[in-house]
Amino acid sequence: MNSYYGEKLHGHRLKRCYELAPPRVQQYLDAEIQYILKKISPDCRVLELGCGYGRVLQRLTNKRRMVFGIDIAQTNVELAKRLLQEYPYCHVLTMDATFMGFKDSTFDYVICVQNGIAAFNVDQKQLIGESVRATKDCGLVIFSSYSSKIWLERLQWFRLQAEAGLLGEIDWRRTHPGIIVCKDGFRATTVDPEMFHKLTVDFPVDVSIEEVDDSSVFCVLTVHKHIQTGNSRQ
Repeated sequence: MNSYYGEKLHGHRLKRCYELAPPRVQQYLDAEIQYILKKISPDCRVLELGCGYGRVLQRLTNKRRMVFGIDIAQTNVELAKRLLQEYPYCHVLTMDATFMGFKDSTFDYVICVQNGIAAFNVDQKQLIGESVRATKDCGLVIFSSYSSKIWLERLQWFRLQAEAGLLGEIDWRRTHPGIIVCKDGFRATTVDPEMFHKLTVDFPVDVSIEEVDDSSVFCVLTVHKHIQTGNSRQ
């Protein structure tokens, strides 16, 4: 995965990024979690890709739901384990989401929120394929990216992170709607609905795409292991 998150933006530095989030961004972050909570049932096994320090995992776990989180950065995993030590049904592991150590059809839900599909900076089709592989038949794989409608608030948030020294200085000549570039090599992009359809067309899934809170684009894949190729679109 992206070495920037693995080497520079992890642990308490990553946590500080979310602490700096302005009110509209906090609303967006909460809306994503609320959307996920409405999709998943209590008696299930959930995997979060790129779980960071456990920001989302804490909201997902309960006494009837087994929750797993993986992240490429060991510092994130260590911090998440400390912050989530009172949650016995939550397990955090160091693992690459594009080459996971889980058996086929292990989880009822695999989720990757807050633009992870773009932020990880990996082969996106491989990421989707691994997620589908690890999901049970009729289970859900859920990805999210940013809506274009929250561009100005998103840019403000990244500017605050840069000013706090958590990111490099923003390169304003190369930054434009949908793409943020910093002078230290950081680059943040998005995945729009058309791109989601192109990325998922070859997998055995039904595809549903929905905009939430004028801030997120959610791509929900219903897995059908008996289907060899193609999908249905909604």
